[in-house]
Amino acid sequence: MDKIDIMLDKLSKSKFRSSFRLNKKMKEYVSSNGMDVIREHAYKFIMDRLAGDIIPNDGKQTPMKGHPVFISQHACACCCRGCLEKWHHIPIGRKLTDDEVGYVVNLVMRWIEKDVKNE
Repeated sequence: MDKIDIMLDKLSKSKFRSSFRLNKKMKEYVSSNGMDVIREHAYKFIMDRLAGDIIPNDGKQTPMKGHPVFISQHACACCCRGCLEKWHHIPIGRKLTDDEVGYVVNLVMRWIEKDVKNE
């Protein structure tokens, strides 16, 4: 198991984190747009909402609906810097490194891939 699979297993044991699922409409959105486009969205959302050193609305920047990436971010505890620190030990108060952004995007995408396959 790689680091992402280990983290997904850990998250699956959380009652709150494991409660998130993509609905039929979101799965269709993923299917119609393709994983490459969804990955681009994930990267943009992470860079715009999570990667900075100061997040004025931290804890409220990720909606609970509206896009598969948002749902995945909550499921993966990548929705705010507080959750990133608690679950992934990525400190608050500094910009995310390129490796950290890549890790978050890959984690979010792996969760989406697994959820789409679970009909």
